[in-house]
Amino acid sequence: QMQLVESGGGLVQAGGSLRLSCVVSGRTFSSYAMGWFRQAPGKEREFVGIISGSGRATSYADSVKGRFTIARDNAKNTVYLQMNSLRPEDTANYYCAASKVSSTVPSRYDTWGQGTQVTVSS
Repeated sequence: QMQLVESGGGLVQAGGSLRLSCVVSGRTFSSYAMGWFRQAPGKEREFVGIISGSGRATSYADSVKGRFTIARDNAKNTVYLQMNSLRPEDTANYYCAASKVSSTVPSRYDTWGQGTQVTVSS
């Protein structure tokens, strides 16, 4: 069974950067698309971005396009979320998730990490 562990969250000023990591246990990592989602208090969980199993394809929510970048290292079973030009509205708990199909819908993901908090101060 896969397990996902995120790290790298923290407090940053607006305009700053953070890089989140998600380490995945299991031998079939490269066969899974990996998504990043976020959830702010009182709000629905929302799609941030996704990367294909090979790493050759990515897609992002409009709200983060041009500021966030997803990458993966299949040799290290790790997926990354590089976040630049952070804004207060990016404040949320960030989750990585694994899916056999590429999707922006949280319910299509069957394995989730515990989340890591990102707080952006103005």
